[in-house]
Amino acid sequence: MRKEIADRCVEIGRYIIRTGATVRQAAKIFSISKSTVHKDVHERLPHIHKGLYEEVQGVLSYHHDVRHLRGGAATQRRWKLVREERNRRMSSEDASFFQKKEEKSRPGNA
Repeated sequence: MRKEIADRCVEIGRYIIRTGATVRQAAKIFSISKSTVHKDVHERLPHIHKGLYEEVQGVLSYHHDVRHLRGGAATQRRWKLVREERNRRMSSEDASFFQKKEEKSRPGNA
């Protein structure tokens, strides 16, 4: 294995442990694909640095265990924003409707 690939594997592993990053976050920071990060930490790292690999697996295992919770929370936040926007829009439409109705009912307006 080329030295720069081995160095990258170790660097990614240390980054994941230090920050608790996900594969996606690490891929973004290192400007490589998620597939490359995954291959680096799951296939290459055990041959390079077994202890580091085990620590990284602990972090990634945690992310795997809670991903369904994160997904549910994201959906909940999204729909809350949709409801708030719909309510805001309805309030402004109601206000403009009543304002127009009020203007028509004033004396001197035809």
